[in-house]
Amino acid sequence: MFAPLFESIVGRAVSSGKIEINIVDIREFSKDKHKKCDDAPFGGGAGMVMMAQPIYDAIKSVLKDGSKLIYLSPKGRVFNQGQAIELSKEEHLILLCGHYEGIDERIIEIFNPIQISIGDYVLTGGELPAMVVVDAVSRYVGGVISRNSLEEESHSNGLLEYPQYTRPNVFMGLEVPPVLLSGNHEEIKKFRIKAALMETKKRREDMFEKWKK
Repeated sequence: MFAPLFESIVGRAVSSGKIEINIVDIREFSKDKHKKCDDAPFGGGAGMVMMAQPIYDAIKSVLKDGSKLIYLSPKGRVFNQGQAIELSKEEHLILLCGHYEGIDERIIEIFNPIQISIGDYVLTGGELPAMVVVDAVSRYVGGVISRNSLEEESHSNGLLEYPQYTRPNVFMGLEVPPVLLSGNHEEIKKFRIKAALMETKKRREDMFEKWKK
């Protein structure tokens, strides 16, 4: 499932040594002859729960001084750009992916991980959220992406990004705003600020109101 992490921008960052990504298979730490890592929940109920022992041993195999453990869970704080920036400053992140009905609560009690959700909905497992976090965080590691690109994108300053255009100048009767072709950088800057404000107010009223404050 994690093959996309080794493609495109993040993949190039791995290849160049700017970041390192290691996949740890929890099943390899199971003491069951069939590599079983889940069981029925105590108290009854639907689904299965990931067992404490394999997860505990998997975490301990990579845990070191300075590690930051993150559990991807729908119970977690919703992930945002600010968290991505903060996590990019960490030396070593461990991302724990739940599955089924989640993990044995004793893992939470023992390790007290940061719990992160990528939205108010439930997925079949934590693998996709983990990849989202890796991608978002990796972009802020030095040298992975141009610093200029990071400064003017959506959510970097509390606003959505202004609309972007490229060639041709006219497409299907729609023209690029003339100011972007003028070469007047001061006017272009003013246009983009205004456009970012309009875009945010139109699409994310909550962000716009927060920005005004």
